[in-house]
Amino acid sequence: MGAWSVDPFGNDDAADWAYELEEADSLAPIEEAIDAVLSSGDDYLEAPEASVAIAAIEVLARLGGGSGEKTSYTETADKWVAEHPLKPSVELVDKAQAAIARILAENSELAELWQDSDEYDAWQASVEDLRVRVGA
Repeated sequence: MGAWSVDPFGNDDAADWAYELEEADSLAPIEEAIDAVLSSGDDYLEAPEASVAIAAIEVLARLGGGSGEKTSYTETADKWVAEHPLKPSVELVDKAQAAIARILAENSELAELWQDSDEYDAWQASVEDLRVRVGA
C-alpha cells in the first residue's frame, strides 16, 4: 500500500486521481470513482478503487461545504473545488455514503490493509469524519 497518511489524499492512488480530476469540468470523475466501489457489490473490493473513491468523496464533501484540513496533499483538489463551484446532488451524496459503508465493510482490501497496520483506528476515524462531512 503506497500510503503515507490516513488522510484521503495520503496515498499514491488518490494523488494520481487528483491529477486526473484537474482535467475535468464536471462531477463525472467523482461519480465514476464512487460507482466503481458500488459496482463491486459483495465481491472483494480492491484497495486502489477504495482509495480513489475516498479521495473523490473528499472532493464532494469540500464542494458541499464540509471542508477538511488543507495540506500540500490536497492542493490539487482544493484548487479544482475553488475553480468548479458545483453543487452535488442528493443522489450523489447518498451514493457517497453507500460507498463509504462498503469501504469499511468486510471484503474490502483497503480496510484489511489498514487493520494490519498500527494506524487502523486513525484511518477509520478519518473515514468516519469524511462520512459526516459529506453529509453536511
